[in-house]
Formats: sequence, C-alpha cells, structure tokens
Amino acid sequence: MINKYLNEAIIGNKSMLATLTLKGELQRLYFPSRDNRQYLNFYHTGIKVNDSALIYLHEDVNNTYKQYYDTDTNILNTEITNTYFKLKILQTDFMPLKEDILVRRYEFINDNNIELDLNFLIHSELLSDNNNFVSAKVIDGGMIQYAHDFTVSTFAKSVKLLSHQINGSNDTILSGIIQDKDYIGMSKDSSISYDLGTIKPNEKKVIEICISIAENTKGIQKIEEEIERIKKIDLQKEYSKTKSYWRKYVKDHNGLNIKEPKNSYEEKMQEVYLRSILLFPLLMNSETGGIIAAPEVDEERNFCGRYAYCWPRDAVFITKALDILKMTKETDKFYKIFCKTTQSKNGMWEQRFYTDGKLAPCWGYQIDETASVVYGVYSHYEYTKDEKFLKDNLRMCEKAIEFLKKYVKQNLEIPDLNNDVVKKEIENSKYANKEKIHISYDLWEMNEGIHLYSLASIYAAFDCIQKIYKKLGKGVSNFEGNRLKEEKINKSVKEIENLQSEIKKFINNNLYDEEKKSYVRNTEDKKMDISIIGSVVPFSVFTPKEKKVQNTIEKINLTLRTYTGGYQRFEGDHYMNGNPWPIANLWMTLYYLEKGEKKKAKETFDFVLKTVGKHSFLGEQIDNSTLKPNWVLGLGWSHAMFIIVMEKMMNK
Repeated sequence: MINKYLNEAIIGNKSMLATLTLKGELQRLYFPSRDNRQYLNFYHTGIKVNDSALIYLHEDVNNTYKQYYDTDTNILNTEITNTYFKLKILQTDFMPLKEDILVRRYEFINDNNIELDLNFLIHSELLSDNNNFVSAKVIDGGMIQYAHDFTVSTFAKSVKLLSHQINGSNDTILSGIIQDKDYIGMSKDSSISYDLGTIKPNEKKVIEICISIAENTKGIQKIEEEIERIKKIDLQKEYSKTKSYWRKYVKDHNGLNIKEPKNSYEEKMQEVYLRSILLFPLLMNSETGGIIAAPEVDEERNFCGRYAYCWPRDAVFITKALDILKMTKETDKFYKIFCKTTQSKNGMWEQRFYTDGKLAPCWGYQIDETASVVYGVYSHYEYTKDEKFLKDNLRMCEKAIEFLKKYVKQNLEIPDLNNDVVKKEIENSKYANKEKIHISYDLWEMNEGIHLYSLASIYAAFDCIQKIYKKLGKGVSNFEGNRLKEEKINKSVKEIENLQSEIKKFINNNLYDEEKKSYVRNTEDKKMDISIIGSVVPFSVFTPKEKKVQNTIEKINLTLRTYTGGYQRFEGDHYMNGNPWPIANLWMTLYYLEKGEKKKAKETFDFVLKTVGKHSFLGEQIDNSTLKPNWVLGLGWSHAMFIIVMEKMMNK
C-alpha cells in the first residue's frame, strides 16, 4: 500500500481527482468522487535511452526538476532534465472538463549532439484484494486493468505498443526491457512500452497518454469501444478549452476583487488566494455539495483516521469562503442537499460523511458540527440576502436547535426554565423516551467533555435561529399570521435566550481559571487551546476587548506560540510531533483584526504566508525546523480561513 503523505500538486475536474509529487509522480487517482475510490498503488513512468537501463522520470540521480501550473489553472507542468543524456522532458498533466480521463502529455527534446533512441515505459499497479481482484488485458495502443466493477485503461493516442508484460513486471522493469507472450493475465501490476524512435539533436517528439476510468457495467467490449472514441478526441483542443475554463473560473470568482500585486508580499498573498479559488471545486461533490477536508494522505491509517471525508464543521468554514468568492450556488447545494440528506432523525449531524451523503467511518461526534450548520445557514444568508433559502432550511435548523437544547440542558444540568408542568409529567412518565444525549468530543476529536468552543458554537447557533425567525417574521407563507406557529416560536425563543444566559454563566463559572487568569478549553484538563478564540470569533460570546479575553490571549501567546512565530493547537499537542498549524495562526489573526491590532495581525498572518507549499497550497501543519508543510497539503479548512482572514483584512 502507498505511504506517500504529501499531495504536493492537485488536479481534477467534476468527476476525477489526481494528486502528484513535485517530481511529477502520479500518487492517487479518484473517480467518480473525491473520497470513495482511489485506484493506484503506484503509477510509474520511465525511459530507456539507447542501451541504458530504465530511467524513472520521477526518480533518477541524473534528473533535475522544475514544476509549475499554467497560470490561473489546474493544469500542471513538470520539467524533467536528464543531465546524463541531455534530454529535456516536459510532462503536462490535465483533466478535460467533460471527459473522465487524465491526459499526460510528454514532450521530449534532445539537447545532446548525438542521436538518442528512446523507449517510453509505464508500470502501473492497482489496489487489489480478494473482493476486488485486478487483472489486465493488452489492447491496441495500451492496456486495460480491470476488476469486477471498474476499469483503468492506459493508452496512447497515436503510438503503437512496442511491448508489454502482464505478469512479472517487477522482475524485469528495471532493465527497461519487458516482454510477455500473454495478452491477458491475473496480475495487479502490468507494464507497457512505446518505441518513440530516434530523436536527432534539437529534435522534439511527443507522446500523449490517456488514463481512463470507467465503471465496468457493460463489459470490456464496451470499454474498448469507449477507448476508440477517446482516441479520436483532439487533445490539444481539450487542453486549450481546459485552460480557458479555469482562467475564466478564477476571473468569475475573484470575490475580493484583488488587483495586480504591487510587491512580492502582495504577490505571495495573491498566489495563495488564487490557488484557493482553484482548489475548492476540486474538493466538492458537484451533485450533493459535500466537501472533503482534503485529498487523502493516509489510506493505511498509519497516523490518522483519514482525511477524504466531509466533516460538516470543516465544510461550514469552507462555505463561508465560497460565499466570499462568489460561489454561492455551491454553498446553497451544501445546505439544501448535503446537510438535509445527512441530518439524523434527532436533529444532529454525525462526525463525518462521504460526499454523496452516506455515513463515513466515525468514532464519536462533535456537538459543534450540529451547531455550526445552523450558524452556517445564517452566515450564508448574510451574503445572499435570500429569504427563500432561510425558509427552505428552517425546519432543518429547528430540528438541530431542538437537539442542541436537549444537549445543553442534560449536560450542563439545567432545569426546565419554562417550568412546564405538563411537559415535566410526560418526561417523567414510564412511557417517556429518556434517551441520554452522549457527551461529545471537542473539535480536535481527541477529548470527550464539556468544551468552551463547543458551548460557544451552540451559543452562536441559538443566536442565529433567533435572527432567522426575525428575518422570516414578515411576508413568508405559513409563518405570518399562524398563531400556533408564532406561539411555539415565541416559547422556543424565550427558552433559547435563557439557555444562552446559562451557557455564558457556565463558561464564566467553570471555564475561567482564576489561577491562570484565563479561559480554559474544558472542565477536565483546563489546558490552553487556540479554539478558545472561537468564543470571540466567529461565535461572539465575548468581545475581543474584554479583560478576561485579553488575559486569555496573553496566556495563549505564552503557551502556544513557538519560537518560529507559529502557534500550536493546544498545550501538549503531540499529533504528528505537535507542529504549528496555519489554522491556529489565522485564528489569532482574526482575533487581532477584530480587536484592531493590525501590527500583531500581520505578524501572525506572515507566518502563514512564509510557510506555504511549493504551489501555494496551505498545509495542516508546518515543520518548525524547515518552515515547510509536513502534513496534509491542500487542507480546505486552512484555505477557507485564509480567505476569511483576507476579507476581514480588506474590511479593516
């Protein structure tokens, strides 16, 4: 199984997602969604020059590399120079908009003063097990690797095969010579080669490779017919259309109206901004609106519980960024389709889901995910002013609020504030459903208990449902003039106001440490945690200039700020060696902007800018010793926080 933990480049279209290394190695290939099925164990390309052994394009002592995207696109170029043979290779990877194929175009230029005889080889191994057994079959111009319900086809557009090896490629591939009499076999890894012929000095030759994935519903014969159709496509025209599409996409979604940068600092900021615009559609399910946290990094769960799932909380942060970037239709879809599909009968949302709405593997739940959805619904309204959207999602929000009320009353042990005698009798009867709501994990999914961030999110959800009621109080059918509905709402609002008061009282009585002179993250370990800032921004339980809040920020700076200027999540954080998180720095930036301390805001923001990845992707964590991302590049939450910070910086 693959153990490649950094997706350093990401490309895709609506159906496919691929990740690559900085040397152009194809790591992962997803279809038809971003989260459920990844096909590749490895996919290696190489060349045999004259009488040499195999020279891997992604790994050779004589290779040098330069990688870049076409400006404002998701088209990736990798320049590879083999210094021994003085052979230049330009590898261009892109996915056409309306075809389920990855196009890999290789341009070879001979910078030597001698002729070079060139063979191009591909060695591919698919993920396979007893329930998903992979075989392979040679076809005209390539091979089909197939299982019961899918096929992965590799073929050249206009170059015939030189040779192939269905079985035993691992034993022969390094020689650069593969040969097999069998055209079909039971092997999860197989190889093919193409003869590109002799390349004279200064001459250029091109080969276009297509990787096509399909659901194997109608048999291999139909797949072969589809391959023949794809071979007739003008790939150069598809390249031009793809480039034009992404450049228009960037232009259409420049929601902050960022102008040409005036200096290197603004240029770096713009690069992350533009890469964020291009990343978000690659994380989204275009049918449901579900959004993965990041392309997967750890299939074997060696270090984590995996990332290519949709956490409602993460997605709510991302949808706020989508709104800023004028992707409001995508946000609509997330709430109207994904959230409605995934909400439990009792009103809550589980920990995480596949983007198609199916429940993903979980180990608990976080109450803030449920609260965040209500907060996100109203936040979206603030950008669109669409009252119909509020009306369409009102029932969903009300169900969530009812669950949140029960959670607060049970876990904070708050008595019935309405003193409803009849309700008490029903609840105390032997026929009542007395299901206890389980205590939740914190937003880092590591500790169960009563958490400040979680309570703050509930407080904000209660605030938002009241605002929703006020917005829908006039001119909405089935609401205005409906006495029973109004009475029910008024009763609920009164209860919510009381619960908000109780939450704030609980926080001040139980989550402010008089000895530390600061708020703490929970009632158990009372550690400092960057998420405490959530009670100020975005959830507005407290204001940034309150004395207790300022004391807390001072304590955070003493305990969580590292020597590089990066902030850890919390005291004693050991996950992936306890590195600083860009999210933590961006959270501090939001606080300082809210407080009006622009200099400190810039200091915390600058750490994020100077630690971005090669292609301006933001990681989940930063290695303090190298100041480079070392875990989960292209994290949607990080990019969302960056966009949210940029909006606030411009407003301030």
